[in-house]
Amino acid sequence: MLLLSWWCFGSNCCLSQALFFATGTKTFQWLGPRLEVFITDSQLIKEVLSKNYQYLKPQFPPHAKYLFSGILQYEGDKWAKQRKLLNPAFHMEKLKLMLPAFYLSCMDTLNKWENLVASSKGGCELDVWPHLQTLTADAISRTAFGSNYEEGRKVFELLREQTELVVIALRSLYIPGMRFLPTKMNRRIKEIAKEIDVSITNVINKRIKAMKAGEERTDDLLGILLEPNLKAIEDRRNKTSAMSIHEIIQECQLFYLAGQETTSTLLVWTMVLLGKHPEWQKKAREEVLQKVGYEKPGLEDLNQLKIVTMILYEVLRLYPPAPSLGRRAAKEMKLGNLTLPAGVHVNLEFMLVHHDVEIWGADAKEFNPERFSEGVLKASKGNASFFAFSGGPRICLGQNFAFLEAKMALATILQRFSFELSPSYAHAPSNILTLQPQHGAHFTLHKL
Repeated sequence: MLLLSWWCFGSNCCLSQALFFATGTKTFQWLGPRLEVFITDSQLIKEVLSKNYQYLKPQFPPHAKYLFSGILQYEGDKWAKQRKLLNPAFHMEKLKLMLPAFYLSCMDTLNKWENLVASSKGGCELDVWPHLQTLTADAISRTAFGSNYEEGRKVFELLREQTELVVIALRSLYIPGMRFLPTKMNRRIKEIAKEIDVSITNVINKRIKAMKAGEERTDDLLGILLEPNLKAIEDRRNKTSAMSIHEIIQECQLFYLAGQETTSTLLVWTMVLLGKHPEWQKKAREEVLQKVGYEKPGLEDLNQLKIVTMILYEVLRLYPPAPSLGRRAAKEMKLGNLTLPAGVHVNLEFMLVHHDVEIWGADAKEFNPERFSEGVLKASKGNASFFAFSGGPRICLGQNFAFLEAKMALATILQRFSFELSPSYAHAPSNILTLQPQHGAHFTLHKL
């Protein structure tokens, strides 16, 4: 079957013509001179993700460099070295120390909700989406910079503005060299990049000075990254194993963007689905009150929340933060019965796999957390078909961080509030870096 269509990016259309070819479940298109193949077979997706030296990251558009930095852009041995240096920051014993920061951020948001509910008669209608974004941004600021989290919040505000500008640029008609013109938007993008570098550099310099002065170590992300690197830099023989200050800045910036976006979208779709399915909201609340009560949840408490875990898995299945992922063949590759030429772009369609009735059953498009009652592998009938955080060696480094933060947030929300979707809610998932509610998420909140 041959289809001729107009290629659209975001809300802007007709940038160029694209030819789409479909044969069964195998689809590819010519986007100008570039060949793109769409993969919906879970086993082939697994194969692509496992061969991270053969299937590389796609080439990002020029403006994207202001958002996608750090380990996200590295390949080969450079990526392996950076991953090894970052891994210790996301071990569970380190994440356990971040729980108080998660809790403080949750309480800041929920106290605001309580004040809004108290000032209204009955339920309070509220768009929770910007509140959840602020909650996760505060959590990132606290866990990244510790006592300097107020400075971290400034970085996030700059990064949020940068994201909006870069997304506009990516949606616009691309003309080679356009990014070098001194337009208002181009100037502001570069100004923000410099401001972010200066802000994070100032925080890093303060921390290095304090560490050299013998101050007590801290367990925030910055402290975890700096401590081994200072030792490596002091030992000249190991200097090549250390991250440079510029690399640490990039990792902090990526941590902000990826960590905040992933967790906030997970939380908002969880609230949407629990608003649509009050029976599961009730089950989750009863579990939280039984295991935790109205106390501050600890790591052991969160690990006992089986129903909450099932719900979060089902939300990630139905609304994965990244609905698809791109890769690029470094050389001619054999993938199943396909021969992929070097340079071809391979689009891994996670969303389609997550909704495949052959894998998940006839109710694949329905919200049914019960399917995860015996874990992910059992739910997918033994197939490697759950790609909420990607997969393979490059699986999301912060997946445990995001999941733990989401558990904390959902547990504390259920302790204090019941909620249902407002009549003004309009269901419109939109893929802007992550899968977000295009028109917000309007709820009616009730204080318990």
